[in-house]
Amino acid sequence: MPPSPTHRSDPRYSRLPDALYDVVAPARFPRGSLRFRNQRAAARVGLDTLDEAEWQRHFWAFEPLPGNLPTPLALRYHGHQFQHYNPRLGDGRGFLFAQLRDDQGRLLDLGTKGSGATPWSRGGDGRLTLKGGVREVLATELLEALGVNTSKSFSLFETGEPLYRNDEPSPTRSSVLVRLSHSHVRIGTFQRLAWQQDRATMSALLDHAATQLIPEVEAAPDRREAFFRAVVRRVADTTAAWMVAGFVHGVLNTDNINITGESFDYGPWRFLERYDPSFTAAYFDEGGLYAYGRQPEAVLWDLTELARALTLLGPAEPLREALATFEPLFAEAYRKRFLWRLGVVADEGVAAGLIGELLTFLEAAPLSYAQLFFDWRGGPLSNARALRSPEAALYRRPDFLPAWSLLQTTRPLRPQLLDHALWTAARPPDLPWRAVETLWDPIADADDWRAFEATVADLRRLGEAMAAGGPPPTL
Repeated sequence: MPPSPTHRSDPRYSRLPDALYDVVAPARFPRGSLRFRNQRAAARVGLDTLDEAEWQRHFWAFEPLPGNLPTPLALRYHGHQFQHYNPRLGDGRGFLFAQLRDDQGRLLDLGTKGSGATPWSRGGDGRLTLKGGVREVLATELLEALGVNTSKSFSLFETGEPLYRNDEPSPTRSSVLVRLSHSHVRIGTFQRLAWQQDRATMSALLDHAATQLIPEVEAAPDRREAFFRAVVRRVADTTAAWMVAGFVHGVLNTDNINITGESFDYGPWRFLERYDPSFTAAYFDEGGLYAYGRQPEAVLWDLTELARALTLLGPAEPLREALATFEPLFAEAYRKRFLWRLGVVADEGVAAGLIGELLTFLEAAPLSYAQLFFDWRGGPLSNARALRSPEAALYRRPDFLPAWSLLQTTRPLRPQLLDHALWTAARPPDLPWRAVETLWDPIADADDWRAFEATVADLRRLGEAMAAGGPPPTL
């Protein structure tokens, strides 16, 4: 069966200089057991009509899609890893499989994780553990529900190979993931070209970004400056979205920051259980460089490195001026997104006071971060509902009174805000570390996927309920 008539292949990256990629071959796997298929995302790119055998041929055996890349491309890039420059990076266990247009006309990538060794594997096996694939599906589903601009987990196959890893019991099960993303061009892609002093290729990459990925800068008199300002704005918004979601990415290296501002590539991520600015996701982040509260600082550092790379094509001063916009843009996006998650409208002064009081309360009270947003969704509309919450006693504490008083001055974002049945539950769908481990245990012990599938359905219900307040604001 051919793809849907709405499917539009558009392989653009292979038209760029071959200094940006290597042609590679996918691994051959002994088994292909489909564990996750994102039919919702597939419909956006006209691939929802593929039958089970076709899905496996394309997203496990990696038979090319019609009219698309004939062979996969492993992308080349460099990057700062924990602020130490590494010129030996690149797609070491993934590749660009296809490019296509979505139902809005945007150019999107189908990229892989765990699809085999490439010239950039640095001695690794190029594989992905099944647990790592499950974790990426969960992260993207909850982030999407909370309004974060994230890649979509598109497909997950178990591949039947025993893998040996230092950070989980081995041998462990293997998988191959396909993600749908708005580009895989990273800050590190530009850094590599700056390191090589390759002006011609950087100029071609900048033109590609301006015409295909960030079209609002295409007609700008100074494309380089307009491009960088757009990246700063988009990344500031995504960082604010992470902070409001209580999300800790874990590895904010320059090769993990997408120039489109889209959040992607999930490894040691965590969601906050309690509000704690010092909380870190990665066990190897011993200094807390990428702790929850330091994420804006880390991302600004990464953007500074993109500015440094772009000086290959022009002066630094306009880029320094653009960098100075990050903090006010982040603050504006954080305020708007915080109110959106609460489902309220408030004047700027009230909003600042309310956010400050709620964070102060969260830091002191033994309350889950997600529970507070859940209980008080809709502000004063939820007075009675919050006082029926399992955490109602905490809202009767004197130190909650300042926040409660400010909540009463807000207005619900939409009258139908609480109509969705999700808001009648006692607890919100959430993914603290223990919950993720609990989901993995029956898969590991008995190949039982029911809890995982039920959780994905719950996360999508949360997304539906959040959408009752309209789409999340963007800068």
